[in-house]
Amino acid sequence: MSIDQRISTDERRAGYSRPWPAVAIMSLALAGSTLSLAQPVPAESRGQLLYSTHCIACHTAQMHWRNNRAAYDWQSLNVQVRLWQRNAGLQWSDADVVEVSRYLNSAIYKFPQPDDRVISKSSIAASSP
Repeated sequence: MSIDQRISTDERRAGYSRPWPAVAIMSLALAGSTLSLAQPVPAESRGQLLYSTHCIACHTAQMHWRNNRAAYDWQSLNVQVRLWQRNAGLQWSDADVVEVSRYLNSAIYKFPQPDDRVISKSSIAASSP
């Protein structure tokens, strides 16, 4: 009888078993419970993606917190987003302008939003001085 067989026989007589299966099962259970607690990272909104792709190079957070900022309510925020996307030659749709405005509003400004309709260029032009 080899030494491995004798140790194995002695372990069985003593009621001892190797801990590997139990350790493996406990590790899997712990890993599974940890994975269930992990929260998925929310996907970036279209507005956030557009802003981070086209605007963030020039418009840092300091731009939005300065004392003489041009956006003072929801409509003026939309006007500013439309103005700057046009100055950059981006040709965003009305929906893109609203999405970027929503992102900026939720992340920085916190202006009350009148509704979720897309603000058209003509309605903004009519309200501009």
